[in-house]
Amino acid sequence: MTLLALTSELDRVAPSYQFNEVHRTTVRATPERAFRAIKEVTASEILFFRELTWLRRFGRRGPESILNAPERRPLLDVATRTSFITLADDHPREIVVGTVVVAPPHPTRPRARAEFLALHGRVGYALATMNFVVTPRADGTCDVSTETRVFATDESARRRFAAYWRLINLGSAFIRLMWLRAIKRRAEAERS
Repeated sequence: MTLLALTSELDRVAPSYQFNEVHRTTVRATPERAFRAIKEVTASEILFFRELTWLRRFGRRGPESILNAPERRPLLDVATRTSFITLADDHPREIVVGTVVVAPPHPTRPRARAEFLALHGRVGYALATMNFVVTPRADGTCDVSTETRVFATDESARRRFAAYWRLINLGSAFIRLMWLRAIKRRAEAERS
């Protein structure tokens, strides 16, 4: 388990975790444009997103969710309307969302930040948090990074999530890289 000194909103809501992935890119745009692009990117702008999430759903239809996102709606909006909750929105620097990825029978489904954070003390949960951070650079561009952290509240949940992580890790990393590419493309194409 990793425990960090608090330096970001993600550190405040997920200071400890057993699994994580981090990706970043440099964007030739202002931090404001990059942050707006983070919030506006759609599933159709992310290379192979729909194909990979179709595979993850085993081709099954289902309700609207991040795994079954409408092509033209902002992906973060879809996520937070369905299975994720916004844990922090420090405009124009960082946005953090979270969801339950492993749950015991008859789980508590959080609808607010406090409810999500309270699950850290409950048995049988694996909680995923994901952020996007915009860091200004001296040359007027910015770096955009995304980190996903998963905290399992007990050993059983950790083992269950670890098995799932082995299956989806490469696809997850690819999606994050393509998501950053879509953010970069959208922010750089926007006219001032």
